[in-house]
Amino acid sequence: MVSFRLFLLVFYFTFGVIMFGGQARYHHHHKRHKHSHHASQISMPPEASAPSPDDNSNTYNGTYDVRMFGAVGDGVTDDTEAFKTAWDNACQTDAGVLLVPYGYTFMIQSTIFTGPCETGFVFQVDGTIMPPDGPDSWPKNYSRRQWLVFYRVDEMSLQGGGLIDGRGEEWWNLPCKPHKGANGTTLREPCDSPIAIRFFMSNNLRVQGLKIRNSPQFHFRFDNCRNVHIESIHITAPALSPNTDGIHIENTNNVEIYNSVISNGDDCVSIGSGCYDVDIRNLTCGPGHGISLGSLGNHNSRACASNITVRDSVIKNSDNGVRIKTWQGGSGAVSGVTFENIHMDNVRNPIIIDQFYCLSKDCENRTSAVYLSDIQYVGIKGTYDIRSPPMHFGCSDSVPCTNITISDVELLPAKGDVVLDPFCWNAYGQLQTLTIPPVSCLLEGIPQSVLENDIGYC
Repeated sequence: MVSFRLFLLVFYFTFGVIMFGGQARYHHHHKRHKHSHHASQISMPPEASAPSPDDNSNTYNGTYDVRMFGAVGDGVTDDTEAFKTAWDNACQTDAGVLLVPYGYTFMIQSTIFTGPCETGFVFQVDGTIMPPDGPDSWPKNYSRRQWLVFYRVDEMSLQGGGLIDGRGEEWWNLPCKPHKGANGTTLREPCDSPIAIRFFMSNNLRVQGLKIRNSPQFHFRFDNCRNVHIESIHITAPALSPNTDGIHIENTNNVEIYNSVISNGDDCVSIGSGCYDVDIRNLTCGPGHGISLGSLGNHNSRACASNITVRDSVIKNSDNGVRIKTWQGGSGAVSGVTFENIHMDNVRNPIIIDQFYCLSKDCENRTSAVYLSDIQYVGIKGTYDIRSPPMHFGCSDSVPCTNITISDVELLPAKGDVVLDPFCWNAYGQLQTLTIPPVSCLLEGIPQSVLENDIGYC
């Protein structure tokens, strides 16, 4: 009998070491590339100890509530470490959910959330997330250029009915911001302000249902991403808040932006270089600066973009409608752009191409430019602000725009008299229907300079 008991003790001891030791080694290996850290840090922080998958005090069916990792949610306490630990656990769980619960306000510092994560990861925002309140509250050793960054995270959804509050007012009032210096001048000094949410080198992303307001700078920015679906989001900031673009994309392709509302102090959507296959549909934009392709070609750079479509949308009380803007001195090409079925409501510059884009009065004339071709305007209707012509095609002196097509355009003044003279400069194209106001300034055919020179290389 003693021998049999001894056998059982040895068996259970040996079996337990194998099982629990193996589990510990598995989790350590599985987590070694998945971290979140402050934006100013270079070295990775030590790994947080993960709760047991069977520990229902921390997780329920793969859901990781940030409160279970120490988050308070009173809007004052720094909850950054709790979010980082919740991220590290949810990220390593198949179909894991990081939950920001309803009814709580969480303050977190500038942080980089790093993948890769397991498939089906969800960052569920039902409560409120916000950064420190203004530049004086921002830790000096943290990045002032970005707040929440998602880096190398694939197959992720950022969703929920909650609020991301950028608390941007004190950043907008810095004297280096436009019109904030003495007598409306802008002070030339460093003026970093954080982008609220940035995705970098991430693919197969979904952003849905969120409200985001008052970012210090851009609300969303996507760099070097692929397959991005944005739907049913609501972005708001005051009309005079500087540089508060709603969504900016750069070197990002296969993008869908659907069924959303954006009102802010800059472009509702801005599309930078390296973007192609972009579809924007059912967007309500304004007040703001409209929907822009550009600016492109700054600092003599090469810029390329193609297959961009904006359709079935409304732009209201905005400084611009649908705009393409490029700097002199750039190179590259933009082609295959369609603006279709867009309603304008009291919009200044409803249709504008500006190849002389400049933020000061001392920009030099340059001979090179980004080549614009195959631009379609179909079913653009509504009212415009008479301070600017309803259509403006200002193309480069040396690199003309070609194959502009206009059909079913009807634009009337919101107040005052009709502006009868749309502006054209070195713009080639054709009218497929009569327009209101009439357009007679487009040039016909393809210019010889385009046929003879290898321009627009991408």
